[in-house]
Order: sequence, then C-alpha cells, then structure tokens
Amino acid sequence: MTTPPGGVTKGPGALPVQPTVPEHLAGALLGIDLGALRENYRILKARLGRAACAGVVKADAYGLGAAEVAEALAAEGCRSFFVAHIFEALELRAVLPRDHAIFVLNGLPPGAERDSAEADVTPVLNSLEQLQAWSDLARRLERPLPAALQVDSGMSRLGLSPHEVERLAATPALLSGVQLVLVMSHLACADEPDNPVNRLQRDNFDRLRRMLPAVPASLANSSGIFLGQDYHHDLARPGAALYGVNPTPGDANPMRQVVSLRAKVVQTREVGDGVGIGYGYASRARTHMRLATISLGYADGWHRRGAAAAFHHGARLPFAGRVSMDSIILDISALPHDALRPGDLVDLIGADQTVDQVAEHAGTIGYEILTSFGRRFHRHYFGA
Repeated sequence: MTTPPGGVTKGPGALPVQPTVPEHLAGALLGIDLGALRENYRILKARLGRAACAGVVKADAYGLGAAEVAEALAAEGCRSFFVAHIFEALELRAVLPRDHAIFVLNGLPPGAERDSAEADVTPVLNSLEQLQAWSDLARRLERPLPAALQVDSGMSRLGLSPHEVERLAATPALLSGVQLVLVMSHLACADEPDNPVNRLQRDNFDRLRRMLPAVPASLANSSGIFLGQDYHHDLARPGAALYGVNPTPGDANPMRQVVSLRAKVVQTREVGDGVGIGYGYASRARTHMRLATISLGYADGWHRRGAAAAFHHGARLPFAGRVSMDSIILDISALPHDALRPGDLVDLIGADQTVDQVAEHAGTIGYEILTSFGRRFHRHYFGA
C-alpha cells in the first residue's frame, strides 16, 4: 500500500483515488467508515438469502469515492458492480479484476461500443438501437459480447418497452453475437412498501422476462430488498443502503452509518440584542448571543434551504442566518464561554444527526446530500 500526497491510502491498481485536501489545510473533514460499509453489505446479503448482491457505485460511489468503496466491497465478496456512465466503468476497471463484472446502467452511447468491449465492461442495453450496435460490434470482432438487457416494467425511464420485448422475442436473430447475462428492470416506488405499483411492476417484469432467454434476473434496488423474497430474483442492486441511507423510510434504519462530517470553527464572537446576522439580515440576535462561524457552505454541497444545526459533544448549535458559500454561522450561546476556539471541530453528520435527518431539513433525500459533497474536504477512510 502507498500513500500519495494528500493522505489517501491507495491499494495496488487503484488508479482513480478520490482527491483530498490535507487535514490541516481543509475547512471540513469527511469520514468514510469502510468497515460500516462492509457490514451494510453483509446485512443486505443476509436478507437476500440465495440471491446475489451487487454494489451500485455510480456517481463516484454516491460521492464517497468509487475506487475506495469498490475495493472494500470486493474484499467483502461483491463481484458485480453498477455505474451509470461508460467513463465511470473505464475508471473502475483500473481498480477491479477482470473477473468482476461492471455494468453500465445508461447503456451504450453511440461510439462507445469498442471502448466497452476492450475494457470488458458489460453494457445494460436499453433499446433495440443499442442492442443492434452491440450485435454489430460482436460480428466485426467475431466473438460474443456480454450484455444485460433492461426492460421497462412501468417506470418509463430506461429499457425496452413491452412492444420492443415482444418484437425481440419474435426475432431472436436480433441477439446475434450478444451473450445475454442478465435481464433487469427498476422499481419506482420501492420505498413505499404498500404501494400497489410495486406488485404491478414485479408482475410486469416477470411477464416480460419470460419472453426472453432464461438468464439471471434483477429487479430489487436498496428498498426493493426489503419488499421480500418475491422481489429478490437472482441479483439485487443496492446503492444508497450501502452508504447508510435508510432504505425503509418511516421505520428504524437497519443500516449502519457510513459517513461523518465535521467542520472547523473559523471565528467566534459576541453580539448584542438586535444585531443582524448573515446575508440579508435573515436573523437578528435575540438579547446577547455568542456566535461561531464554521468553514463549510453551499460550495461544499451543504444545502441553503431548511433549518439545520451542528453539534458539539451532543449539544445542539442552531444555524443563525443563511448558509453562505464557504461558511455557516452557529448560535453557540448554550455552550460554556471557552468551549469552542478557532480550529475546533463541530459535527454536521454523525451520531447526533444522520444523513437522512440532514436531508429532511433540506427538503430532499439522503442520496442528494451524499452526491452533493464537494471536493474541498479532507477525506478520511478507515475501518477497511
């Protein structure tokens, strides 16, 4: 193992390491617990029983570093990985051995066919046009090329329509040269277990895949795993649950928290009654207040909208005024006078406030919080 400048540990072959800022120069510290990530994989795998468990590492593993996350999942036994774009797959191939499958969810952009084949990347074919392009390349290379096929079971996003599946079933020559390894679809409402759309999509998927060659099937995402065995098929594709986002909203989170975020105090001050705080004087001091400015803002992916707070040894420190690009003002009046000094850390995500709670404050979902994180943090990976 080697440690490049910036302090991120890099394993053999792990070329695209997530960049980081040295700790003493960074305004905020992002911790990624790879041990918790691996435990989450084990939790999901145990729930799946005989079905295999993949790892969705698109969008740089939801902002946490695809190289580091993929290596940790591979060490836990994961052998199938999903990304959104071909360039993500090509980067990931530098990390993973050739016998680990990398699927590209958005399929084949025109002109990317040869890049995919040379890197042993498996496209998820979403249209008859993509299928034809992959078949044409297989014919030119004079060898079969592996592919997954996505069918639209009711989400109207990606995949062959029922009419196209019927056409493919009636014309099996369209699969010439294509080694079909997976048929898949995606659930639209899996985080709502009582939504009848789930059962409708499952039934649609099962009907469509019966028209196609008998290969492994995949339908369940993170929340889909918790809908029960009827949704597991042969392979599940969890993403957010691996990273600690609750796959069962409304119920207790069965996953371990993977992410922590702490920001440094830049300055503290005392202000009197009625003094304006932050842009637009969106807040004003109530009687005498003590404030701390921390080095974190919307340029780092912290959303401007919604009430929120930081924490210091369990004490809640409400935001005072608007979130700025590079800083947030906290009300620290509840702390002893000498509790915080410049350079000290406060917690934004951790034991006192989860990713899902931060998302609720911002009126969004945990997925968006994670994938919004900027590149100015010191990133610390541990627990591998």
